[in-house]
Amino acid sequence: MGEIKEYVGSCHCGNVRYKVSLDLSVPGTACNCSICGRSGTVLSFVPATAFKLDKGEDVLTDYQFNTKTIHHLFCKICGVRSFGRGKGQDGSEMVAINTRCLEGVDPFTLPQTQFDGRSR
Repeated sequence: MGEIKEYVGSCHCGNVRYKVSLDLSVPGTACNCSICGRSGTVLSFVPATAFKLDKGEDVLTDYQFNTKTIHHLFCKICGVRSFGRGKGQDGSEMVAINTRCLEGVDPFTLPQTQFDGRSR
């Protein structure tokens, strides 16, 4: 395992900004479901306590589909999905971080695992 560090994330226009503590040596999830496949997100999941939204609650729009268990949040100004909210398999609150939206992080250097969300 690597090291948990604090990162700053944001949408494209900067109206949504947050801090998150996570270990980027843990592979992110590249999912092929209908929304992740189209948006190209690579997600890292953290407990809600490791996430702090600094700015932008008022510009977030919530999109839900299928089982409506994940809140796919995006900035209503620029359209970027920098994070989402939901519950982990154990029922605890979690946040799905789009690692492509973390400042100072090269997403091409991060380990990834593939998840077949299309078949679920």
